[in-house]
Amino acid sequence: MLKQVSPLLLIAAVTACSTPIDRRQANDVDQQYSDLVSAPPLVIPEGLSQPTYSKEYDIPQLGSKVDATLVGSTLDIRPPLQVLPMAAGTRVEEGDDNIKIMVESIDNDSDLKQEIFDVLKEYFASKSIQILAEDYEAGTFETDWIESSEVVESSFWSSDKVYVLRQRYIYNVGVRPHGRSGSVTIDLIEHEESYDGELQQIILSGEDKRRYTIDILNDSISYMSIKRSQAMKAKRLKQSLGIDVDLVAEQDEQAYWLADAKFKRTWDRLRIVLPEMGFEIVDMDSNKGLLFIDVADDSGFWSSLWGDKKLTLDEGSYRIELKDDAEDNKTQIHLLGADNEPLDSEVVIAVYEGFSGLMEEDRKVR
Repeated sequence: MLKQVSPLLLIAAVTACSTPIDRRQANDVDQQYSDLVSAPPLVIPEGLSQPTYSKEYDIPQLGSKVDATLVGSTLDIRPPLQVLPMAAGTRVEEGDDNIKIMVESIDNDSDLKQEIFDVLKEYFASKSIQILAEDYEAGTFETDWIESSEVVESSFWSSDKVYVLRQRYIYNVGVRPHGRSGSVTIDLIEHEESYDGELQQIILSGEDKRRYTIDILNDSISYMSIKRSQAMKAKRLKQSLGIDVDLVAEQDEQAYWLADAKFKRTWDRLRIVLPEMGFEIVDMDSNKGLLFIDVADDSGFWSSLWGDKKLTLDEGSYRIELKDDAEDNKTQIHLLGADNEPLDSEVVIAVYEGFSGLMEEDRKVR
């Protein structure tokens, strides 16, 4: 049965397109190279002097590392592909055998290796790529055949001739012991090409393999870029939300504040809130959970924050100590003097109202 096509396409329909192999070669390269090699030297008639030849266009001698067989139809004229580390926290590290994408952690609260594995699995799913083998401990993914096809010759009277490319890759994910940086490399392990159902005898050069791996590597990192952008936006949104703070003032116990958030988030929030309260952060030690602050006598500021109440904090240096309450995912906040001794409960209670209001306030996200 004849195909239903527009009359305007009849002429184009019987015209053969170039195959992927044709596009990597210069036109009529075999004939041109044959003519160049077999061209006889210039014959100078007897009695005439040999002309002076310019050396401007002399082809230099090949270096020891150059593949001398890459001439004529074996020479790939396509421009090289460039590795594009588009995802936040990624960069390229090129070696002799492969290309490595270095991946830096963008969130200290997340497991970098697990993040990379999750992103790659989501990428495979989005491309309908099956995974033949997965080894989290070894950090490897081995894909099933990834197939792409292209119609290179279409005929009005018969079936199309299709060029099919099938490949399998292995991904290697490595994370350093400190967990803050890792890498992703890809290797091509199997390759097949067929035209009109007939398998083509293709021998890939190192540059061919490099081109294919760069192409899929860029596609993978592009997907990682999207997922990391979403994760960073979600983190900014989470950080913008207020943190509930309770006052713990039991009888005969030193009063303190209890933030309904983990240590890291509470610490980051305090770095924003304390300057807004008029406290100058002069030093900090996150390992010990200490923020060193100075308080200046600013009656106008304290009045705007606490109304007519007089703040019972004298001008001078103080400390804020954070203690991780990991069992309940909360953080204790203690107000200390310069001598590292807890302040009176009356002072902690007096500061609580203005402090909790700023801690619980949602912020806009840009």
